[in-house]
Amino acid sequence: MFRKLILISVSIMLLAFNANAGSDGELVLKKNQPTEIKDCFEKLNRVTFAFNQALDGVIFKPIASAYRVLPSPIKEGVSNSLDNLSTLVTIPNNIIQGEVKKAGINSGRFILNTTIGILGFIDVAQHLGFPEHEREDYGQSLATMGVGPGCYIVLPVLGPSTVRDAAASAINLVGGDAWYNVTVNNDTRYFSDFDYYSSRVTSGIDFRAKNYDAIENLEKNSIDFYASVKSLYLQDRQQKILNTNKIIETQDDSDWEEIETQ
Repeated sequence: MFRKLILISVSIMLLAFNANAGSDGELVLKKNQPTEIKDCFEKLNRVTFAFNQALDGVIFKPIASAYRVLPSPIKEGVSNSLDNLSTLVTIPNNIIQGEVKKAGINSGRFILNTTIGILGFIDVAQHLGFPEHEREDYGQSLATMGVGPGCYIVLPVLGPSTVRDAAASAINLVGGDAWYNVTVNNDTRYFSDFDYYSSRVTSGIDFRAKNYDAIENLEKNSIDFYASVKSLYLQDRQQKILNTNKIIETQDDSDWEEIETQ
């Protein structure tokens, strides 16, 4: 309970700051370009970015490199399982955004993949003709309500974000993530908090492996790697909020996104 109160307090403070950050000019992504989002904490962001790079070099990059050599069916199965878990966040956000039909489709997708698909390892729904799964989160829902992104921030370990999306992630852990509630909040005989956190780490490794070459090329060819990552992230984030399929510069993998805390 104490942890929930802290998360709620942090979320409120971040959203309050978000409102103040936009007081000198509207920062809603639906109306403006990603370049107009302010980097209010650039000095601190660059320090955090350097820390994340060091952590990536020591932990994520080596593990992702080993992960890449696994047989394709295993990697695909792991990705499918992670996508299946993300549906538990997508469904309530479909409802919040008024996409009731998509919520129904994703609910059916989750049931099929969790049961017949062996906990999502096999994407049975796709083989049955279900539409491709499009992830939604609470940050996207806030954006559709007109909440501006606020300032750009870089989170330790988690990477690029905005004030709005960081607050939304905290709100999500208070009760929006069914997987979190089953594992961390409830002591069940079937799952534990280890299952939740290991799935988050695996998600990060899977993301790093999928984008391995793109990240390496971007770092090699960027004059300012920090600025390139920021630009790429904000463009991708805008596309997800607007539900567009435009290919982003230097990146054509649909899995390019922040390492989620949902």
